[in-house]
Amino acid sequence: MKKNLSMLLLSFLALAACKSKSEKAGKLEGTWQLLSAKTITGKDTVTSFPVAGQEMIKVINATHFSFFRHDKLKGKGTAAIFDAGGGTYTLKGSDYSEKLDYCTARDWEGHQFDFKIRLTSDSLIQTGTEKIDSLGIDRQIVEVYKRLGT
Repeated sequence: MKKNLSMLLLSFLALAACKSKSEKAGKLEGTWQLLSAKTITGKDTVTSFPVAGQEMIKVINATHFSFFRHDKLKGKGTAAIFDAGGGTYTLKGSDYSEKLDYCTARDWEGHQFDFKIRLTSDSLIQTGTEKIDSLGIDRQIVEVYKRLGT
């Protein structure tokens, strides 16, 4: 009887842990609009977003993420831009890692980037390192997103 009770308790704890993990992932899923971004390289901090005339979103489902950034003039004019990328991610607590499988900057493909995330009801704050030795990239980023829709 004691053994059965212990097994039942362990099963309940394991189930609760799984539910908590999936609830966190569920809160992450959705479409997010980038509000601000900072890039920190050494002692230099640059505000890299917002950029006048541009917008960016990130879409996250149960297993994949994607991002899209473009100018609001539909590619017309001197400020025309389109960037996109996506891949798989893992989430363990506040540790969020992206493996970039697709990207308009093709040299970035195949790299993993590790971040910390903080979620509130309608915002996502993502901080971490973008490092690609072959491109000489080693910088910290801080991105703030707002959830679109409900």
